[in-house]
Amino acid sequence: MVPFGGWDMPVEYSGITAEHMAVRTAAGLFDVSHMGEVEIAGKGALEAVQHITSNDASKLQVGQIQYSGLTTPEGTFVDDLLVYRFGPSHYLLVINAGNIDKDVPWITARAKEASPDVGIVNSSDRYALIAIQGPKAQDILQTLTAIDLAAIKYYWFAHGEIAGVRGTVSRTGYTGEDGFEVMIPPAMATRVWDALLAAGKPHGMIPAGLGARDTLRLEAAMRLHGNDIDEHSTVMEADLGWIVGWNKTEFLGRDVLHAQKAHGTKKTMVGIEMIDRAIARHGHPVFHNGNPVGVVTSGTQTPFLKKAIGLAYVPPALKAPGTELEIDVRGRKAKAVVVPLPFYKRPKK
Repeated sequence: MVPFGGWDMPVEYSGITAEHMAVRTAAGLFDVSHMGEVEIAGKGALEAVQHITSNDASKLQVGQIQYSGLTTPEGTFVDDLLVYRFGPSHYLLVINAGNIDKDVPWITARAKEASPDVGIVNSSDRYALIAIQGPKAQDILQTLTAIDLAAIKYYWFAHGEIAGVRGTVSRTGYTGEDGFEVMIPPAMATRVWDALLAAGKPHGMIPAGLGARDTLRLEAAMRLHGNDIDEHSTVMEADLGWIVGWNKTEFLGRDVLHAQKAHGTKKTMVGIEMIDRAIARHGHPVFHNGNPVGVVTSGTQTPFLKKAIGLAYVPPALKAPGTELEIDVRGRKAKAVVVPLPFYKRPKK
């Protein structure tokens, strides 16, 4: 157990490798109740969400979710988030735990710029969040709910009962696998967790902690705020141009991101795979032909791919797959190569 974002969180239960492999081959259960939730509702709700986030929330139907950036005027990240459309004028933003104290005042102030009458509530204490991830997630969860899980498309959600508890089930996750996130009242979290654990046991599902969550998301090349994206990296530099609503007439950072799309950036995020026997870690310097060119933002030895992989910022001229780099691993230069992202893509059913 470790302190994490103001919470006491499990790094591992039975071991990072075992938990990682369970998610890739069967299922894993994650308590992600530390995530923050902010609700925006009422007159001007859409305009408020459009102003503060990079993606185009006007495309969301009720019951749909999108991944987006909470952007600064410079086009960099205050945070990354999920935007749920709960109703015609009701949105739920899921933000990172460690950023709640920073994000809520930012969201409140900036949303009011666009829509002075909009209602904004920090609902983080109203929701517990449990993620069930892996190829057997649907079969396990379906035994505990009357919601037709097969009918929920990727990045959509439905309301209903889970283990007799009223909640929301979304087809989302942070592992690269199919799976669901279950939002329920905190007082009911233990009951739902225990029911899921019991239902999943015959299928090989085990509880998983922060360690496996990190190795899984890195294999899937999902960015981690504070490591891969922050207030010093723009959405375009992070190679996340697909979460920008390019047709939006206004949002924080719009002009900067449009300029970068037209003229390019000074750095870009790439995937790397180690050639030499070494593990690249966050903060390790990146070299090309002996010259410093960038920095590793995330890196690990992955249990499933059995490779040492990482994400790094380098000049755009070095982004082509096959480009050789050197990583300074504690004073020793180790060879690496740029590879396409994501490192892992789940098999299609």
